[in-house]
Amino acid sequence: MYNSFATHDSPANIIDLRSDTVTHPTPAMRRVMADAEVGDDVYGEDPTINKLERLAAEMLGKEAAVFVASGTMANVSAMMCHVQRGDEVILGARSHMYLEEQGAIAALGQAQAVPIMENPDGTLPLEAVEAAIRDDDPHHPITRLVCLENTHNICGGQPISVEYTQAIGALAKKHGLKFHIDGARLFNAAVALNVSPAALAGPADSISFCLSKGLCAPVGSMVCGSGDFIARVRRARKVLGGGMRQAGILAAAGLVALTTMVERLSNDHDDAQRLAQGLAKISGIVLDPAQVRTNMVYFDLAPEAPMNAQQFADKLKERGALIGPAGPRRLRAVLHYWISPVQVDETIEAVKEVLK
Repeated sequence: MYNSFATHDSPANIIDLRSDTVTHPTPAMRRVMADAEVGDDVYGEDPTINKLERLAAEMLGKEAAVFVASGTMANVSAMMCHVQRGDEVILGARSHMYLEEQGAIAALGQAQAVPIMENPDGTLPLEAVEAAIRDDDPHHPITRLVCLENTHNICGGQPISVEYTQAIGALAKKHGLKFHIDGARLFNAAVALNVSPAALAGPADSISFCLSKGLCAPVGSMVCGSGDFIARVRRARKVLGGGMRQAGILAAAGLVALTTMVERLSNDHDDAQRLAQGLAKISGIVLDPAQVRTNMVYFDLAPEAPMNAQQFADKLKERGALIGPAGPRRLRAVLHYWISPVQVDETIEAVKEVLK
């Protein structure tokens, strides 16, 4: 999914649909970054970072927040502060925390992952979660943490509802477990569901979200939770090498992201639906536009299509569009700020050429 293209290719001439991580800072972000007031964040003296952390906590309805370098660092540092050596973590079998973070639950948290296959909409079957919680038996590990991904990437960017989040939060509380949400694209979920980010974050003990995906900031993620918990996350961040100094330059872009880029995510969702509707009409493409609810468009090549996903991506690249293989015959396109409706239509035409 992370295929690179030659650095001499001009981004201005490329329709880059591989991910929303490819977004560049907006002109407004570049301006505030140049003038950002900075200090030493490890000492808690960077005023721009402090302002970003206060805003993030307020928007998610939590006591405190901490700025970290990446989504992986956000999830790993939070996980490390929830578990003890030998504990178990229940999470989705197709989640980023299980598949895409180098086994950090074991490697860094010294805990054991218990993967549960998600429903097609990205939710975890509640009965399966409850069945996976260990009895109080000295032979068994202690179940300590439940994790949920919202939106769920591999399940098609599906937004997970407030009602479900409350249900799994209540289940965790019933059994004395902590509940963490990997909310890398939480704001996409909030916009798609027309709810506040705080409503989605409310049941969780901790939540992470990315500034550098659809929100367009160049670097950074946030972890939000209680004041005591975030104080521990700061320590975990430091040992992971994430204690930054004059990083207010980066936080300034994050402030623009949170104050100007959230509501416009609906444009990306509309563009994703536009792309899905166009692709679904092409012979050789298998796609249900009704399953496209945020900014991700997953589709499959039909059995009669004379190529695999990598070959398709290579041929599409020759026509000026980049897309990510997500399986032998499965692909993913991600819409974002730097993709226009005109480029969506150009991509549809390029796909027609590839498959004709």
